[in-house]
Amino acid sequence: MFFSLSALRALGAGAQWRSLGFVLAACAVGLSISSVAQAQTNLPPVVVVASREPLTRDQVTSDVVVIDAQRIRESAADSVEDLLRREAGVQISRNGGPGQSSGVLIRGASSASTLVLIDGVRVGSATLGLVAFNSLSLAQIERIEVLRGPGSSLYGADAVGGVVRITTLRGQGPASLSAHAAVGEYGSREGDVAVSGSTGSFDYTASLGHEHSNGVSALRPNDQFSSYNPDRDGYSRRTAQLSLGQAVAPGHRVALSVIDSRLTSRYDSAVYEAPDYLADATPNFRNRLDTQVAAISYDGVWSPLWTTRVQLAHSEDEERTGAGVIEHNLTRRDQYTWQNAFTLAPGQQVVAVLERLEEQAQATTLSVNRSRHNDAVALGYSGRFGANLLSADVRHDDNSVYGGKTTGRLGWGYELGHGLTARALAGTTFRAPAFNDLYYSDAYGNYGVPTIRPERGRSVEVGLDWRSGDSSVSATAYRNRVRDLIGYESDPTLCPDASYSGGCASNVGKATLEGVSLTAAQRLGAWTLRGTVDLVSATDELTGARLPRRARHHETVNADYQFGAWSLGGSLLVVGDRPDGGKSLGSYATVDLQARWRFMPRWQLEAKVLNVGDRDIEPTRDTRALGRQVWLGLRYSGVGL
Repeated sequence: MFFSLSALRALGAGAQWRSLGFVLAACAVGLSISSVAQAQTNLPPVVVVASREPLTRDQVTSDVVVIDAQRIRESAADSVEDLLRREAGVQISRNGGPGQSSGVLIRGASSASTLVLIDGVRVGSATLGLVAFNSLSLAQIERIEVLRGPGSSLYGADAVGGVVRITTLRGQGPASLSAHAAVGEYGSREGDVAVSGSTGSFDYTASLGHEHSNGVSALRPNDQFSSYNPDRDGYSRRTAQLSLGQAVAPGHRVALSVIDSRLTSRYDSAVYEAPDYLADATPNFRNRLDTQVAAISYDGVWSPLWTTRVQLAHSEDEERTGAGVIEHNLTRRDQYTWQNAFTLAPGQQVVAVLERLEEQAQATTLSVNRSRHNDAVALGYSGRFGANLLSADVRHDDNSVYGGKTTGRLGWGYELGHGLTARALAGTTFRAPAFNDLYYSDAYGNYGVPTIRPERGRSVEVGLDWRSGDSSVSATAYRNRVRDLIGYESDPTLCPDASYSGGCASNVGKATLEGVSLTAAQRLGAWTLRGTVDLVSATDELTGARLPRRARHHETVNADYQFGAWSLGGSLLVVGDRPDGGKSLGSYATVDLQARWRFMPRWQLEAKVLNVGDRDIEPTRDTRALGRQVWLGLRYSGVGL
């Protein structure tokens, strides 16, 4: 096999296999029961992230997860990142509870190796190289698609572990009003309202949302850097969205979308002042993050053989963080995309893309404002030949800072019959250095190195998918080798010159990321069961050490039961131990419960209890998550205003 058997044996020790057996047993019960029931018609979902154009799930050779609107609204998740780890089999890294900085790790890759698109627009900080998931609100989201595996040959830099494609609300049908309000422990409250619909050739959506929580202290006493402050580190987040669309002619639509998010959160840190330069953790540290995304697009069907899309987009990600001294990071992006899809024959599609990305960065840590631009051309193919599926794509990126990069991907699938499909896929990827990696400097000297190289990855995977009626199972084994890892070089003599007295950014090594992902879903009468299992080995090839914040195993089980006007649900999350900052963070398991009662056609009462067992969780070293939390809410959904 292409993956290391010894690594998988290490993954399978002890608790990993017990949790794996629990998940598979729960799903197997549903599957065995369904074998004596009549299969219901259940068409495969349509996905976009796998090829940039809509394809049904059974035409895709890659590992894709779809989270639709119903699952988003019914989930007990407290945030976008929490939803992803429950439904998509990915891991997260969060510095405390909701509202604290967080990242998504797909298949053992770093947070900076996950590309995030909102309505097709790349988002995140080019200075830090990270996406601020804590600025996103579930209330604005209609659908999430997750590509697990290589995506650079479609989307360019940073799609090493995978791609998260977020689609926001879009109006359709009669005018409707939806609203939601809830209160919870820790002084938590949230509310949102949305108006949407279409009339004739015009469609619209407008929404507003607000969330607040007092939280708990983000750090634990006696933390590594003496930054603990017993105050509460809560957050407030305000979101707004506007989407307008006009069909100017049959098959031709122009649209405008604007998204705005403003997050204010508190966190623990310390200042070091003369004369003794001891840590002082008493100041109130705050982080303010403003994110805006605006896009104008045109979609046209020029013939049964040719469709085209043009999008002009602008995004800004601005962060101000600190206490007395405020650090400032600002990223501005302008993105221009022209995408064409050609249907050569039934089941045969070619996609051609021209794209330009212009990035500007301002930061306290950059001596001057920095900018770079990237021009790209991509070509993709998806086709079916009898029982065979074939996909291939190639992309060339020409960047003004780090030069040209060409990536490719080739996938094959074969329908074995009885709903079973085998697939294999191989691809190359790269992660671009962030502006801090290139240009960071402060009062103590330089850190950024302008000649640093992008990280490069080579990924292979094999999988099996089975689908019959309302039952589905998927298994994928993968191996990804990443070279030229960007990290910290502590030896100043290996840095470019004497100005790097404290060390510098450098391409420090190689990593091997391998593992197995399993998912299963079953709907039987009033019951819906879903489960995921991820076994991950992420190691530094030079030292053999595990990469930080990666759990060896990660499992979820979700069960929902509906009877009459009532709906009951429960979810189990199991996360293995993780190394972080020289410490091993213990494994943990949490259970969440929820109930919904539709007491009137348009009104629904909701209640949920998160972390029922009141587990004391350490998400990252010395940080603290919330304990048990009870929520009560009310939801309204009305059509025909």
